[in-house]
Amino acid sequence: MQPWMRTPGTQAVIAALRGGTAEVRFVGGCVRDAVLGRTIAADIDLATDAAPERVMELIRAAGHKAVPTGIAHGTVTAVIDGKPFEITTLRRDVDTDGRHATVAFTDDWVVDAARRDFTINAMSLTPDGVLYDPFGGRADLEAGRVRFVGQAHDRITEDYLRLLRYFRFHAHFGRGPPDRDALAACRALAPGLGRLSAERVGAELCKLLGAPDPAPSVALMRDTGVLAQFLPQALAIDRLTRLVAAEATLDGLAVDPMRRLAALLCTDEGGIDDVCDRLRLSNAEGAYLASMTAQSVSLEGASHRRAIHRLGPDAFRDLALLGWAESGDASGWPALIDFAAAWTPKSFPLSGADVLRAGMPPGPAVGEILRTMEEWWIDGDFSAGRSACLTRLGAEIARR
Repeated sequence: MQPWMRTPGTQAVIAALRGGTAEVRFVGGCVRDAVLGRTIAADIDLATDAAPERVMELIRAAGHKAVPTGIAHGTVTAVIDGKPFEITTLRRDVDTDGRHATVAFTDDWVVDAARRDFTINAMSLTPDGVLYDPFGGRADLEAGRVRFVGQAHDRITEDYLRLLRYFRFHAHFGRGPPDRDALAACRALAPGLGRLSAERVGAELCKLLGAPDPAPSVALMRDTGVLAQFLPQALAIDRLTRLVAAEATLDGLAVDPMRRLAALLCTDEGGIDDVCDRLRLSNAEGAYLASMTAQSVSLEGASHRRAIHRLGPDAFRDLALLGWAESGDASGWPALIDFAAAWTPKSFPLSGADVLRAGMPPGPAVGEILRTMEEWWIDGDFSAGRSACLTRLGAEIARR
């Protein structure tokens, strides 16, 4: 039995369901991680033969919170000690339209497994540690193969998001040549991606870009015509490859899908709006991409201290990494990134209140003077203290 299966919360949800004679097994990412011997990174999801209303009754009868998060599709979330456990009733597809499925509940574990996308996602694990694997998912996982359950064409036309999920799972779990049938189906069905919402597409791409090395899967998406269907600006795969290599040299650097997306894009600042619409990115994500597109960092020229002060160390580091990826030459870039990491933020000594106290009446001119003063302070390499800044402020106001 895996350690995560013995935690009090996990044992509590299992006891609640088994106490009502429901059969329960672990499914999804926790099973994949268990097979691979990895630390469980995903939420713990379970499946059961009990109807969703019965699941709600059993969880609540045991004194726990039960939330009907997707009860029409059989999903209930149990919350125990603040941790969510998603519990889904076994089901079969009655009808699909390429985006959503109408389901009916069943008590047949193999029928439920047969409706899943990939063999590695069709495994289930009992609380006693018995693995059920009707479609050879364990062998595929250990060999680094990502295969659809049954016919790839059928699985994709049931939900076109599975086409993108194929490349995401290949990025995270695939090794060696991709499955030939899967690629053929992805190539043939790529135009169907237009059925999907921008939110679903954007979320799936971000998960793919969060893989240790997403570039080979992104290249497969390009080669099969998939990438052009939803993000024609994503052309710089070689730059993405070099960025991933540069990131790997920095200890403790967190993977950032937006930084990788910035490396992948070939567009100007104005084209970022189209990218944001295609992927339904947040305002903050759009602003980040626009900043990475509109600015750059070079090894020569302008003061790096000025740039770090204006951008902040993290944004400066990302621009340096993108510059490194663009140049393809590591010379000088690691030292520049180290310089940014060691940067101590500088605080401008003046505020708007100082401008008012110096005799400037309220109005837009206060902000203008403050910006002029900060430029002077930056040009002096941040060396002027508060007294020198106040003296200069008086002279600036008198000049006006």
